[in-house]
Amino acid sequence: MDRNSNVYKMCACAVMTALMAALCPLSVPIGPIPVSLSVLVILIAVYLLGTRSALISYCVYMLLGAAGMPVFSGFQGGLIKLTGPTGGYLIGFVPMIIIAGYFIRRSGGRFTWSVLGMALGVMAAYLFGTVWFVLMMHCGVMYALSVCVLPFIPIDLAKIVAAAVFGKAIKRALIKAHLLPEP
Repeated sequence: MDRNSNVYKMCACAVMTALMAALCPLSVPIGPIPVSLSVLVILIAVYLLGTRSALISYCVYMLLGAAGMPVFSGFQGGLIKLTGPTGGYLIGFVPMIIIAGYFIRRSGGRFTWSVLGMALGVMAAYLFGTVWFVLMMHCGVMYALSVCVLPFIPIDLAKIVAAAVFGKAIKRALIKAHLLPEP
C-alpha cells in the first residue's frame, strides 16, 4: 500500500484516535483536573503522524467525547465535560498539537527541539485552559494556576521527555516494519 495514500492516512488517524480513546480516560484525580495520559498520547501522535493527522485524530477523539462516549479523563464523556470548567484544557490541546508539530517537523525530530516545541505546546494548553477555568469558575488567576497548572508541571515535563524518547523509538520501529513512510 502506498504510504502516502488517503486510505493509509485515514487508517493511521483511526488507529491513533482509538489509542487516545483507550488511554486518555486513564487518570488519577488530584483536584479539579486529574492526571491522565492525554498529554503523552497526544504528543506521541504528533511525533508519529505529523501535525495534520494528529490534529484530525484528536478532533475525532473530541467529537467522540462530545457525543457522550466515555473517552475523557475518568471515563467521562458528553458536551458538558468539553464545555465545563476544565474543558479549556481539552480544547487547549489543539494549539499544543500545532506548536509541538511545528517544532518536531522543522527539527526533523531532534530531541532538544522536539522537547522545546512540546513544552511550548503544553504551555499554550495551560494558558488556554487556565483562562477558560478562570472565566468559568469566576476565580483568580493564582488560584487557577495553583490547582490547574503548578501540580502538573513536573508530571507533564516527564511526559514530554517520554514522548520525545518513545515517539522517536516507536516511529523508527514502525518505519522499519513498513507501517510508516520513510521521512
